[in-house]
Amino acid sequence: MSEQEESYPVYAIVRAGGRQEKVSVDDVLTIDRVSEETGATIKWQPILVVEDGNVVSDVDKLSGYTVTAEVLGETKGPKINILKYKNKTGYKRRLGHRQKHTQVRITGIAAK
Repeated sequence: MSEQEESYPVYAIVRAGGRQEKVSVDDVLTIDRVSEETGATIKWQPILVVEDGNVVSDVDKLSGYTVTAEVLGETKGPKINILKYKNKTGYKRRLGHRQKHTQVRITGIAAK
């Protein structure tokens, strides 16, 4: 009987839009709005890379990796209702807000 090797997925952790996101190839992410147009390419420097079970977190080794993503378009987040009310004064105020987001597809995690 031959031993089967375990296959670990390649993924990276990147800082995108003020948060850290775990990404792998062909993932679609919703991040805070970026100024790039639809179809543009974004490049990120990863914070951590896992490849074939090996974890790379050394800053010098990570400088050789890049994560590329393609901008798919803009979306909006859920509606947030804001209500202000003061008792006995007749003051009522209603506001709403929808955060703008950008959807991106991860196209590659590669070493230089």
